[in-house]
This record gives sequence, C-alpha cells and structure tokens, in this order.
Amino acid sequence: ARAPPRCCMCFRVRRPVMAQAVNISELSLQQLEILKNQLDQEVEFLSSSVGQLKLVQTKYVEAKECLNVLNKANEGKELLVPLTSSMYVPGKLSDVEHVLIDVGTGYYVEKTASDARDFFKRKIDFLTKQIEKIQPALQEKHAMKQAVVDMMSLKIQQLSASQAGTTKA
Repeated sequence: ARAPPRCCMCFRVRRPVMAQAVNISELSLQQLEILKNQLDQEVEFLSSSVGQLKLVQTKYVEAKECLNVLNKANEGKELLVPLTSSMYVPGKLSDVEHVLIDVGTGYYVEKTASDARDFFKRKIDFLTKQIEKIQPALQEKHAMKQAVVDMMSLKIQQLSASQAGTTKA
C-alpha cells in the first residue's frame, strides 16, 4: 500500500501496531491537545536520548585526548591520581604503554595506548552514527508538533470568531 501524499495538514502518527495518516484539520481541539501531548513526550524522549549519547561521546573524546599524555617523555613524572571528584593522591606515571579501560559494569580491560585510541575512536564513531539516526526523527517530531500547535491556534481563532458572530446576532 502506498502512503498518501504528505502536506502540512497530514502526517503519520505512529501507533504500537501500525502507522496511519491523520489529517489534523479533521481532529477536534481535544484530540489535537492529546496528539500535542504525545508529541511533547516523544520530543522529550528523543531529546533526552541525544543528550545522553552526546554526554557519553564527550567522555570518550576526553579519554582519547588524555592518551596524548602517555609518551616516553612523561614516564616517571609525578601526577595527581583522583580518588573521588574532589580528592587526589600523589602518584608517578610508571607505564606509558598500557592503560585500563572501563568497559562497563565494573569490568576493565588492559590495552596498549594505540589500541585504546582505536577503541575510543570506534566508540565515538558509533555514538556519532546513533545521534545522526535520531536527529531526523527528532526534527520530524518537532515539525509535527508545530503543525499541531498551528492547527490548534487556527481552530481556537475559528471558535472565537464563530462565538463572536453568534453573540452579535
């Protein structure tokens, strides 16, 4: 089955079972409000997902950049080792060839600095692709929400005009 042509008054509403085209000009004000609330929730969810992915991506970028400190010139130098976000102990950089990488759920993997760079690059690239997949859906939801808000405004204006016309008569 072919999808009906899309215009500013028609768009697909995703239901759990199947998507269907809805002409928003045919919806009542109450139905438009329900649809707007649904779209608000979807926009919030997608925005939150993008935000979380960007946060994780930033952590990987920072970790990859920290690997630049690992070179022979810095071997044996003193540094501060964080115990918490606000408490440190002095230490010495004794091994510039290997790092331990947190791979989640309390597991760490030892890698060479070069392998660690590759690992972080793969993670960054993966997260970039995921963000790029979500962005179009987020933009579409924003556009759909704006169309619903515009239609609600139009219907409210029409309702006000019809009520003003009946009170003059």
